[in-house]
This record gives sequence, structure tokens and C-alpha cells, in this order.
Amino acid sequence: MSVLVYTETENGKLKKTALEVASYAKGVADMLGTSLTAVTVNATDTAELGKYGVEKVLTVTNDKLNNFNAKAYADVLKQAAAKENSKVIVISSSANAKFLAPILAINLNAGYASNVVALPESESPFKVKRTAFTNKAFNITEISTDVKLVGLSKNAFGLKESDAAATTEDFTPELNEGDFSTEVTSVDKVTGKVTIADAEIVVSAGRGLKGPENWGMIEELADVLGAATACSKPVSDMGWRPHGEHVGQTGKPVAANLYIAVGISGAIQHLAGINASKVKVVINNDPEAPFFKAADYGVVGDAFEVVPQLIEKLKEFKANNA
Repeated sequence: MSVLVYTETENGKLKKTALEVASYAKGVADMLGTSLTAVTVNATDTAELGKYGVEKVLTVTNDKLNNFNAKAYADVLKQAAAKENSKVIVISSSANAKFLAPILAINLNAGYASNVVALPESESPFKVKRTAFTNKAFNITEISTDVKLVGLSKNAFGLKESDAAATTEDFTPELNEGDFSTEVTSVDKVTGKVTIADAEIVVSAGRGLKGPENWGMIEELADVLGAATACSKPVSDMGWRPHGEHVGQTGKPVAANLYIAVGISGAIQHLAGINASKVKVVINNDPEAPFFKAADYGVVGDAFEVVPQLIEKLKEFKANNA
């Protein structure tokens, strides 16, 4: 028996979230006293997984799986779980994983716990700690089914090295042609930037910037920090920024280590989507803005004065510590 972890890739390379779920799955495997097997799809290099406790890597290579397909990927993982006799399967909480999870849970007749933030304390009962109410609270959920599916919340566990001599095995699951009834002809992706999904730091801005022509300082701040850029819903609705940058309850959820909000008042829908971020900083000239109640740090001031000064200070700090 082996704990099974699905490690996601982007353009053949392992995502940071893949290493985090591997770290978590290693903790589960140690608790259960069993081994850890990872599944990759069209990965070009899986050697790094060994650093995080993976003992065996099942590598799936098939051009039909170049574009994510929830049904097909769920079928692949079901077959991998059967091959390894896995009773615990660990996945991430990425957008793709959230599409994948319910289908996989049905395929495996498994109980599914999403947004998990800590290791289970024991094999029986198998209880996990999860976030609830848009990250305002926690609950303890017991998974009582024979097969258990765990979705790890982003940036909840971190990367924990645990060197293992990982072996690699080619795995060729049977694909159901019916899963490919919808054909993906092209995928447009942002290139040359840190994506919101992978970012540990996110710099976001709202209507307080007054227009798209003022976004240069937000992009510069993000560049200095190695961060992704984001925006509030009104900004994307007005066409100032692409909809792919819209974060919040109705946009992309953010669980960054640091979230900086510039000129965003803090509507409840926006806060619900970014509450999982560990440290929240707000810069706003309205001291009554709701965001200040949710923020860990706040600066009351004009963004057009504060942000340029912040950029200069960060540049000086980087130069002095190079």
C-alpha cells in the first residue's frame, strides 16, 4: 500500500504546489507507516520529487493529456491508485485540482476534504483540519470512507525536504476516448510574468489608481518583489486590466504569503477571495476603508506618493544586500 500524490506540471516542469503536496503527502505516509508514490503527466524532469520524500514516480506520457482534461486525468489517477493499492490520495487546491477532485472522488468512491491545512493526527479516526467560511474559521473533518481524498490548501504546509531515492516507472493507463469529446484547439497563457496561481507575493490595485495609464508603478513594485500583479473586479470590468488578474470571491482566490492592496476599498467579495493570504498590507487614502479592518498592516496615504517611495526603499534594500 502507498500514499498517492498527484504532482502538477506546467509546460513539463513541476509547479511549486507539486512540491508542497509531495511534502504533505510524505507526512501522511510517515504517519501511516507506508511509502509515497507520485503521479506526473507529461513531465520532463521529476528528479526534484525525491527531495521531498517521494519514493516512486509513475510517469504518464501521452500527447492527448497535454491540455488538462478533468475526466481523463481523474481516470488516470484512479488507475494509478488501483495499481499502488492507495487508500489516501493527495492533490492540491489549484483551479485544475478543484475540477478534478469531485470526479476523482466519485471514481474512487472516496470521501473528499478540501482546503486542508494540517496533517491528520492519526490513521483512525482520519481527521483533517480545514479552512471554512472563506478562511475566517477552521473545522475538523473526519473522512470515514475506505479511500480518502485530501485537497491541500495552497501555502498551508510549505516545502519540507526529506530526501528519498526516488525510482521512476513508466505508467501507461488506458484512456477513454469518450473523455476527449471536447477538443481544446488552443490555450492562451500569460508569459514572462509571475502568475497569480504560483505567486508567493501578489501586488493588487483597484479604482484608486484612477486609470490604466497609472499601472506602471504597480508593475514596477511587483517586479522588485518578484510578485504577480492583480486587480479588483471593477478594474477588470472597466477593461483597465485583463480579467485573468481579477482576484476575489468571483475571481481567482489568492493564498499568498504577502498580499499588497493598493487603492482597493475592500468589498466583502474581494476580502473573501484573499483571506487565505498570510500577511495583508493595504495602502489607501481613506482611513475608513473596510480593508483596514482585515489588514495586518495599513498605510493611510496617497498611493501615488507611497508606492514610488516604497519602490525606491526596496531597491535600496536589495542593492545593499546583494
